[in-house]
Amino acid sequence: MQAGSHLCWDMNLNNNTIDKMIIFMSMQKNCFMKKLILPVLIILFTSIGALAQHYAIIDTKYILNKMPEYTMADKKLQDLSAQWQKEIDDKQAFLNQMYKDYDAEQFMLSDELKKKREDELFNKEKELRDLQKKRFGYEGDLFKERQQLVKPLQDKVYNAVQKIAVAHGYDFILDKSEGITVIFADPKLDKSDEVLRELGVKS
Repeated sequence: MQAGSHLCWDMNLNNNTIDKMIIFMSMQKNCFMKKLILPVLIILFTSIGALAQHYAIIDTKYILNKMPEYTMADKKLQDLSAQWQKEIDDKQAFLNQMYKDYDAEQFMLSDELKKKREDELFNKEKELRDLQKKRFGYEGDLFKERQQLVKPLQDKVYNAVQKIAVAHGYDFILDKSEGITVIFADPKLDKSDEVLRELGVKS
């Protein structure tokens, strides 16, 4: 009985020793991780701080709206768009009337006349879709007019931004008008007015 009790006591001692060793190793691991994480965080925040000194923010929409030549170009594009849209709307109204007339008269038409009227409707429908594509489609008339009127002004702004970036040593410049969500930015980082001064435009 005594031998059995002694054996049981030794086993408990061994288990306690193992538990202490596990706790000690865990503490050592946590200490090591803390020592490792701290330098990484310091490097990370230092890098972020350095990065913050090498970028700026602009608002090209704000800049362009301050340029008189852009205002004139935008007005011309809006007038052309309204004119071409009216042209399409008039043709659509005429086509709608053709459909109504055909629906009302088709019961009195021969098969030959039905076919002729349906072909006319099909052709008018195609003409209308082609006109919409020509005016407002990809690389259509409005796209070409915008390229001709607005792109030179956008290039002008880009060149001014590039000069400022080189002069101040910015690594990159964010445009907050292009869908980039800026939750907060120090107003000192916004260089839009400086771009306007480079362009010779009053802010």
